[in-house]
Amino acid sequence: GWEILGFVLASGYRRKVLLALIEEPKTPKQIARHTGLRINHVSLTLKELRERGLVECMTPELVKGRVYVLTEYGKKLASQLAHVAES
Repeated sequence: GWEILGFVLASGYRRKVLLALIEEPKTPKQIARHTGLRINHVSLTLKELRERGLVECMTPELVKGRVYVLTEYGKKLASQLAHVAES
């Protein structure tokens, strides 16, 4: 648990992307708009988060307009992050 939290906290990108998905599923373009991050950073970060089981792609067959959601594990971590960010 702490190791993965540390992994996310070590990168502002990872934290922003994870928190951007708390309220609803989004496409990389929407995440980029929401966070102010560049699309290539968002895509790379989503790949890292997906590899660690924090987000999943709901529309893997699409090349454009892929929709990403938090996994149950991702939701738990994101809510921990939200508390860490506030304190």
